[in-house]
Amino acid sequence: MYDIILSFITAFTLTYFAIPSIIHVARVKNLCDEPGERRSHTVSTPSLGGIGIFAGVIFSIILWTPFEAFGDLQYILCAFIIIFLIGAKDDILPISPKVKLIGEVFAATILVFKSNVKITSLYGIFGITALPEPISILLSVFTILVIVNAFNLIDGINGLSGSISTLISITLGTWFYLSDHIALAMVAFSLAGAVTAFLKYNFSPAKIFMGDTGSLLVGLVCSILAIKFIELNNVSDPYGFNAVPAVAIGIMILPLFDTLRVFTMRALRGRSPFSPDRNHIHHLLIDYGFNHMQATAILVLVNIFFIIIVITLQDLGSLNLLLLILGIAILMSASLYLTVSRREKRKNQASNV
Repeated sequence: MYDIILSFITAFTLTYFAIPSIIHVARVKNLCDEPGERRSHTVSTPSLGGIGIFAGVIFSIILWTPFEAFGDLQYILCAFIIIFLIGAKDDILPISPKVKLIGEVFAATILVFKSNVKITSLYGIFGITALPEPISILLSVFTILVIVNAFNLIDGINGLSGSISTLISITLGTWFYLSDHIALAMVAFSLAGAVTAFLKYNFSPAKIFMGDTGSLLVGLVCSILAIKFIELNNVSDPYGFNAVPAVAIGIMILPLFDTLRVFTMRALRGRSPFSPDRNHIHHLLIDYGFNHMQATAILVLVNIFFIIIVITLQDLGSLNLLLLILGIAILMSASLYLTVSRREKRKNQASNV
């Protein structure tokens, strides 16, 4: 328990004191994110906060995690470094999505083959239990890529990606601690500590953004925690979950559902799923009239609501619970979308009178 607390405090402290220096260097070297048509900010803002998060997480993990008890840790750290380099390069000098994806696949492949971060069963969803090895590998790499990019996509307003990743890492880290998987708990709380410190500078008015360096890293860590949560779950344990895949998705519902929703809407409109727009849920809340902090608070509360649902209703079974949370998410987002559309329509009509 003390090691977990120390890992949180260490990551928090290092990131907290590193961020001001990063802000200063970014401003001196003009490494800032400029306002634009699709941007939610109006002033030039440094975008290298992920460097501080990376430093806090890596230092804390190396200092406190017992390598002899976590033999796969060296490979996880290798994946962290790859993602860090990709994100930092993209924040300083943007790279093509293809190059970024290749780097993400490389990091995901290391995790799957060397750290055994792998989904081996669907736990009865569609009647499927154990997966053949090739399917397991492909599904695991795909899952990591989806989660990594989901956090990158929701990083559109102040505090959102950081708050959601902190919520997820504390939730899963607590489960790892209760289930006696101390090394993974320390990884989770190291991330929570670093991101909590970063949020002090990211809440409105934001002094710095986490950038791709931060959003890709927190996505990678959360993907590791989520897959390990699924694979290490044992229903017979005191803290074991029924319907564990649905529980994991419920814990990460905001980034996963928002990504699915936006990609689906773009495809239905005949556009590339990767083409940028302002149809994310956080954009809808901003368009409705909420400020960044209000929108972030609402979405964090919504994510907590889904966590409570999946924990409370886990006995429904994986498929039924998955359909339930998906249905609730669709209803909630559709209601918001229609409300914002009607408001915009009335506003346009009034301006034309």
